[in-house]
Amino acid sequence: MKSTLSKLTEEELGSCPHEAFKPLVFVVAFFHAIIQDRRKYGKIGWNINYDFNESDFRISFKLLGLYLRKAYDNKEEVIPWSSLKYLIGEAMYGGRVTDDYDRRVLVCYLDEYMGDFLFDKNREFFFAKTEEYNYGIPKQLNYEGFLNTINDIPVINSPAVFGLHANAEITYYTNAAKSLWDNVLSL
Repeated sequence: MKSTLSKLTEEELGSCPHEAFKPLVFVVAFFHAIIQDRRKYGKIGWNINYDFNESDFRISFKLLGLYLRKAYDNKEEVIPWSSLKYLIGEAMYGGRVTDDYDRRVLVCYLDEYMGDFLFDKNREFFFAKTEEYNYGIPKQLNYEGFLNTINDIPVINSPAVFGLHANAEITYYTNAAKSLWDNVLSL
């Protein structure tokens, strides 16, 4: 997330006057990080290894700005969730996804991360909760607040953050150890 958001500037974060823009930028950055990091779990993470990259995030960022600016200019109170989810999930990121089950996972993430529930005053939104950390949207919605929140996130994350069972970590560490020993033996 730090790498993704470090390429944005404070001016870009302020480019859209809609109050939902900054939180949604953080949501898309979190989504981008999650779908990239699922690769480390191999076949448990994705059936096929996809090459999600910076351009997917950048175009999604621009789509957010475009749609939310239009909603702001037209004084619409309703955020066009279905359009945003479709364009980001099916077109931008989903365009790379060829497996139906992987596409379903991708769309499910957006359903869990994007909606009016993000702005519910009575119940705070969390991407995930673990014993170590509650993954949520920053309170301070500026570049510095984003970086502070990212710096607070633990370096090693539980598979629960990715929507996976805790045993996925066992498979990951087993595969990492095998790879390490294969490389040592090949040297």
